[in-house]
Amino acid sequence: MDKEIDNFCEECEKEYESVSQNLIIYGFKICESCRLSKNIFPI
Repeated sequence: MDKEIDNFCEECEKEYESVSQNLIIYGFKICESCRLSKNIFPI
């Protein structure tokens, strides 16, 4: 099954290169800025 990983953040819906890297490392499709804001302000 060939499935491309898109680089769109699930939180802000924008495209970032860090999304695919964070998906591999953390298991979430979020960009660096959303990941940082979730760490500072967890809701």
